[in-house]
Amino acid sequence: MPLDAVCLRAVVTELDEKVRGGRVDKVYQPDRDEIVLSIRGTRGALRLMITAEPSAPRMHLIDANRENPAAPPMFCMLMRKYVQGAKIVSIHQPALERVAVIDLDTTDEMGVPVRRQLVCELMGKYSNIILKGDDGRIIDAIRRVDGDISGKRQVLPGLFYRMPPAQEGKDDPLTLTGAELVARLSGDEEKKLDKWLLGSLCGMSPLLCRELAYRAVGETGRPAGSLTPDERKRLAEAFDEFVQGVQAGIFHPMLLTRREDHAVQDFSFLPIRQYEGLMELTEMDSFSALLAAFYEKKGQAERMRRRAMDMIRTVTAARDRLARKLGAQREELEQTKNRDEYKRMGELIAANFYQLEKGMTRAKVIDYFDETCPEIEIDLDIRLTPQQNAQKYFKLYNKAKTAEEMLTAQIAEGEAELSYLESVLQSIDEAENERDLAQLREELVQTGVLSHKQTKNKRQQKPAASVPFEYRTSDGFSVWAGKNNLQNDLLSMKTAYKSDIWFHTQKIHGSHVILVVDGRQPTDTALTEAAMIAAYHSKAKHSSLVPVDYTEVRNLKKPNGAKPGFVIYHVYQTAYVTPDEAKIESLRVR
Repeated sequence: MPLDAVCLRAVVTELDEKVRGGRVDKVYQPDRDEIVLSIRGTRGALRLMITAEPSAPRMHLIDANRENPAAPPMFCMLMRKYVQGAKIVSIHQPALERVAVIDLDTTDEMGVPVRRQLVCELMGKYSNIILKGDDGRIIDAIRRVDGDISGKRQVLPGLFYRMPPAQEGKDDPLTLTGAELVARLSGDEEKKLDKWLLGSLCGMSPLLCRELAYRAVGETGRPAGSLTPDERKRLAEAFDEFVQGVQAGIFHPMLLTRREDHAVQDFSFLPIRQYEGLMELTEMDSFSALLAAFYEKKGQAERMRRRAMDMIRTVTAARDRLARKLGAQREELEQTKNRDEYKRMGELIAANFYQLEKGMTRAKVIDYFDETCPEIEIDLDIRLTPQQNAQKYFKLYNKAKTAEEMLTAQIAEGEAELSYLESVLQSIDEAENERDLAQLREELVQTGVLSHKQTKNKRQQKPAASVPFEYRTSDGFSVWAGKNNLQNDLLSMKTAYKSDIWFHTQKIHGSHVILVVDGRQPTDTALTEAAMIAAYHSKAKHSSLVPVDYTEVRNLKKPNGAKPGFVIYHVYQTAYVTPDEAKIESLRVR
């Protein structure tokens, strides 16, 4: 569900209560489309995050600090100039639009009190964050819109701010009664009821329209024109109940997760009944907690992928190029399997020199390699003597034999390289901050996938050390999981003690996981949870019954010249576990 206008009203109501009267202490811009306001108020220090990211525009309070760039972007510096130190008067929503306005009292350069507004337009690909002055003119926007981008509405410094155009042909649901809504429903309406509601009312998401249809008629796909008088009455009652709840400010932050795999599916401001038991409903403590649970992890992964796009492109191109090369080598290797036929032809020619002569195109010989000794024909080169024809077939045999040996070695080397590149892509998904990405770049330079030239525009100073994931099992054992191959090597080959337990998904790319035993006997609980952590930090994190090998660190060997993260082991046991994200996150040490 996108953050529709009605749900945004619930979010704004909550935020207004929490940050009203606070002062903007600091302004940060962690990402291109995102700002964070650090606020001091009666409730202590708060962080208000606003993002205009097209795929997930939203605003809510966050707990953790965002990682900020070394040099603040231009919009961030402008915000610090005009907003830092301002008092938050209110946060409100104009009409029923996906727009939130933060009123700020501050002073200008001369010390004269002024009111500025931060307009947060949370409208999908049209999302924007706009700062305007008390004269209604735009000071600047996080995303400038000129005439080349939009001929209808420009967003540029110095222009007067205008609200986004209203949706044509749609009514504000808070200005209608249920009877008025039903009166607009014609008897020949062929649209499904939820689609008709979506096309008739502004500020409503598809999820909300389906819920209203379900509460009225027990299903969402009924043609709107086929409703009976009783169903129309129930639709009017359900709509009136919905409007009254919104106007009264009765909102419930509900998170929807799939029962089968506990994956986060959707969110709403009221209990959702339409899924009839297929979804689990969890009421969160606040809308900020709700939006964080729904967006934050996915949003963090998207931010990291954007920042790592140069690496992803390079590694993906190298992987695809290597895969094509391996395909061609395997085809060539397949062709060498008939090499014994060349040797056989050469020997049959050699056995029949007495009846062959130069200039013949075919040789009819007895195939004494076959038990039935049939007579067969062998193609000859008329330019060559019988002896030279025999040597030609022997050379083809030797060439194919040599090719098989070389291709087998090259394919094994290529498969190891391909496995390594796949592991790097998995490590990019595990990255949580710029330090992790910097260490990945360092690894790729060491292995020759990236050149120093490709990284020269990155920060030249050595980045702060990236640290592995740290967990604590339910019964107190420490568990570490590497974020990339350099960390995997460090954990498995240098940091861990010989008696510690090493975990890794069987034949699946993933992190090296170390269960620190500290001289104790590991419990079944610790072993199971460590195996779940290994499965979670792998490509099989969304699978069930994932095979995870485990053994003492003393049993690991790293071949000379092997790629980072590659080890071999022969003594091990295998556990089959299903990773539970909620449980694993509860074990994490932050």
